[in-house]
Amino acid sequence: MQPQETAPQTAPQVSQSTDCTEPRMDLESSDELILVNQATVEKLTEGLISHYLPDLQQSKTALQELTQTQVVLLDTLEQEIAKFRECNLVLDINMLFTEARCYHNKLINIRKEMITLHEKTTKLKRRALKLQQQRRKDELEREQRKERELERERQLIAKPAKLS
Repeated sequence: MQPQETAPQTAPQVSQSTDCTEPRMDLESSDELILVNQATVEKLTEGLISHYLPDLQQSKTALQELTQTQVVLLDTLEQEIAKFRECNLVLDINMLFTEARCYHNKLINIRKEMITLHEKTTKLKRRALKLQQQRRKDELEREQRKERELERERQLIAKPAKLS
């Protein structure tokens, strides 16, 4: 057929042949007419199927095995991912415990410092109280000395004699 020519295509026609009892297929094209026996078509189809079917079935079973293997691999991969996540969680937990130990040590040090500071403040308060008492005692002694000196001066001052 030329690309410029357009001839109408006709569908295959089934007709009965005179020398054979089986139906025939008449295929028409624009150039020639082919007569095909139905039994021949079936035998060719069966031969074609029997030739390619074992390979197709092997391919089908191979694909099924591959998909099953792929499913197993995906499950294994998911399990490994879960293990890695658990490892990361364990590492995070270890880091938290390390931080907790660090903060616990800091708290112990702060507590020791607070106890030391409390002891120092208590000592300072006692000392301040003692100093305050000593100052009061010193002031009292000064006042008593002044009073004694004043009394002594009064006694030393000449008194007019009494006429008796």
